[in-house]
Amino acid sequence: MLGRKERDQLELFMTGSLRQLLPDDHILARVDRVLDLSWLRDEVANLYCTDNGRPGIDPEVAVRLMLAGFLLGIVHDRRLMREAQVNIAIRWFVGYGLHEALPDHSSLTRIRRRWGEERFHRIFESTVQACIDAKIAKGEVIHVDASLIRADVSWDSLALRHLEAVSAANADEEAAIRKSRKTGKFKKVCITDPDASMATNARNRRLEPAYKQQTIVDDLRGVVLDVAVTTGEINEGQMIVERIEAAMVSTGLSVSTVTADAGYAYAKVFGALERRGIDALIPAKAEPIRSPVPLRRFRYDAKHDILK
Repeated sequence: MLGRKERDQLELFMTGSLRQLLPDDHILARVDRVLDLSWLRDEVANLYCTDNGRPGIDPEVAVRLMLAGFLLGIVHDRRLMREAQVNIAIRWFVGYGLHEALPDHSSLTRIRRRWGEERFHRIFESTVQACIDAKIAKGEVIHVDASLIRADVSWDSLALRHLEAVSAANADEEAAIRKSRKTGKFKKVCITDPDASMATNARNRRLEPAYKQQTIVDDLRGVVLDVAVTTGEINEGQMIVERIEAAMVSTGLSVSTVTADAGYAYAKVFGALERRGIDALIPAKAEPIRSPVPLRRFRYDAKHDILK
């Protein structure tokens, strides 16, 4: 007999928890089993009035929403909250029932501004420390890399910088512009996102308004130990030592070995790591076409750790 399912649901009766509807191997269920944010309220309590105003969003709800967006690959807050409206897993993860109205997407933006970068960095450090306590991160062998992130702006938002106006406002910057051969990145600025600077990646070799994310990852389980976001024009070699030291301070662990790509192969980087007793596993850059001393004439002696 051909069955028929009535789709109209005038009322919804439900007993039990939304958790019963989720499989045990769902990413949010797996994270919830080990996630402890009981300390978060005390961390941000001084940012809120204790006896006046409307009740704010529970800090743990805000962090869980942001974490759900990260784990499910949802970047934009507006899209995240639209998904949370119909996604039972997200509703359960943040503690909202089917009958409860979720926060507006703009609330997450205001919370980020209220808490600030320093507060979020302390929250990040707490999660790293939890991974160390759980022995899923050791901090001995780490991997360093930088990713260029294109700014979410239109090409129409770029404008040519008036060199004479720059010179009048800042003589030092004008001198740097005239001294540099790669003046392209100085000629254009982003009007709608001034913090995004012009940079190029290895794939398309085209200058674009971008940021750069510097990341340090632990070797044992891939735990992220440190993250820093800079303008796109900052070179990786300028940040590696600073970020490694920041990771050691936040984790309280000593780094023994660092791996990175050839973008970090600078003499100053090798020297800085050697002075700190850190082994650098970084491939050399491709030999310059007009190198006065051809690199191919050297051979590495692994037994004595020298070049011949």
